[in-house]
Amino acid sequence: MTNVENAATETGPVKDELTGAGAADTGANDSGVVVRQVGPDDWREWRAIRLAALEEAPWAFGSTLAQARTFVEDDWRRRLSGFPCYLAHLPEEPAVAVGMSGAYVEEPEPGEPGIDDPGSGAAEGRGATFGLVSMWVSPTARGRGVGAHLIAAVVDWAARSGAARVHLWVTDGNDPARRLYERCGFVPTGERAPLPSDPSLSEIGMVRELSA
Repeated sequence: MTNVENAATETGPVKDELTGAGAADTGANDSGVVVRQVGPDDWREWRAIRLAALEEAPWAFGSTLAQARTFVEDDWRRRLSGFPCYLAHLPEEPAVAVGMSGAYVEEPEPGEPGIDDPGSGAAEGRGATFGLVSMWVSPTARGRGVGAHLIAAVVDWAARSGAARVHLWVTDGNDPARRLYERCGFVPTGERAPLPSDPSLSEIGMVRELSA
C-alpha cells in the first residue's frame, strides 16, 4: 500500500551506532542531535514543520501543501495521538525543530491491532510491518546526521513493539534519500507505485527486516 507522507532529503555520514535498532534511543547523542517524541499538545510545532516540508519538497510527499493548509487543530492532534511522531533539534537552536519522522502499523498480523483500530496506539505489533513516514530534514540541517537519528527512532520503536520489519516509500529519483535509507539498512522491495500527490512521479518501496 502506498503511504501518503514519506520524504527524506538528508545526506551526510551515518555512523553504525545510529542505524541499529538497539541504539536508537531518543535524546541527546554524540553528534548533538536531539530527537524527541511529540504528542497532541505539540500540534502547532508539528504543523509548522509539516507545512515547511511540503513547501520545500512537494515532490517527495504523497499529500500536498494545499491539503495540509485546510487541516484544523483537531486534525493535527489526531495525527499525533495514536502512533509516534518525532522532531529533531540541533544544539545551537534547541527551540527550533529541523526534522521530523513518524510511524504506524502498516500491516498488522491477524488478530493484532492496526492503524484503523480505535485506541490501538503503539500497541504490541508482533510480526507486523511498520511504516516509516513523514521523513524530512530542513535544508539548513542536512549533512549532520539528523535523518539517521530520525530513522533510528522509528526503527527502535518498531523493534520494541515486536515488529518484523519497517517499510517505507521514497520518490524515485530522490537519490540522497535512497542512499540514506540504504546506509540505515533498508533495501529495495521491487514495489513501484504512482506518487499520490503527483501521479507523473513514481515511488519505490524499501524495507528493513528486524531481528527476532
